[in-house]
Amino acid sequence: MSELAKALLVDDRRENLMALEAILQGLPVQSVAVESGEAALKQLLVEDFAVILLDAQMPDMDGFETASHIKRRERTRHVPIIFLTAADRDAQLALRGYAVGAVDYLTKPFDPWVLRAKVSVFVELWVKTRQLAAQSELVRERDNQWRTMTEAVDDAVALLRSDDPEGRDRAVEVLEQARWGAVA
Repeated sequence: MSELAKALLVDDRRENLMALEAILQGLPVQSVAVESGEAALKQLLVEDFAVILLDAQMPDMDGFETASHIKRRERTRHVPIIFLTAADRDAQLALRGYAVGAVDYLTKPFDPWVLRAKVSVFVELWVKTRQLAAQSELVRERDNQWRTMTEAVDDAVALLRSDDPEGRDRAVEVLEQARWGAVA
């Protein structure tokens, strides 16, 4: 389970995307950069992301509308969104960002080390969530194996207690089938 976490970078200005990629360089995250809200929504259809860095002010579909679409989709509603904007510290814009589901709202210029720290936290949470899901699946598989073996033992005991002269041989067959089924 060594899949690398991904960060979706969304900004209509290529130089901003390049700057974000540079800031995230060296973190255990693969950056995927797109230049519009529409492109971000398409990317989210095919890939899973640990975090989204989203420019609030873009032409056509702005960051707020993009975030609204992201939060409406079952598959993406839990992906954390950090808004980035060059706008002055307008409290209304920040409130609007939080209202559409952002976990944070940073105004430019922001401290790159702060952004790195925030992204690192979400990447770590993403990795831990994936690990928990894998462990949970393993526990489900083991529970199913345990249930199958318990049923086989119960069936074998019933056969051994029966008056059937072939019960012992059939009980051995039941147990062996269960054992090999659990191993497979």
